Amino acid sequence: MERTPDGTPVGVDDPYEYAGRCDHLTDDGRCRFALDRYGDDPAFVAARRRADYACVAADEDADWVDCPHYRSTSDAKTCVRCGLTEVRIAHDERRPLIEEHHLSYGAGAGRSPSGSAAGRKPTDGDADRSLSHEITVGLCRWCHTKVHKSFARIDDDATPDPEAVAEREGRRTDELGELGFSTASERADDGE
Repeated sequence: MERTPDGTPVGVDDPYEYAGRCDHLTDDGRCRFALDRYGDDPAFVAARRRADYACVAADEDADWVDCPHYRSTSDAKTCVRCGLTEVRIAHDERRPLIEEHHLSYGAGAGRSPSGSAAGRKPTDGDADRSLSHEITVGLCRWCHTKVHKSFARIDDDATPDPEAVAEREGRRTDELGELGFSTASERADDGE
């Protein structure tokens, strides 16, 4: 199982199985990294410019792992392990129910000195198992703890923790309370 830089498990053997569309990919198949951040990697941008800024993975012989700047991060609204959904209330300081969980961690700029991608999917024989692509999913706080502090996996058949359900329902009650309407005179009568 892959591990964090601190040595705790991340809950998957291969982060690329859970990786989605690249964050830099535009709707028309171009690389936003090459369009917006040309000074960060001139050689990469020059190659993308020659290809009319097409995404590296657009080539039928390539995959996401072939791009040195691939990044797939979650919107973190639903736990991928137990299915718990986030309930956020505006101007509420409580900790979110769903957190972003890293399946792999970016290692620097993601390129080796020779300019080739340093973040290819490692095999069991690889001595250097560090990945350079940032890949995240959403996990509830309870599943997040289970994954890091035990051998729980992202793909376990899990149900939301009772404490998580209670917290979510408490927030839904607060949310419905915000929808209630009271006139100014009613609020004055209540001492508000």
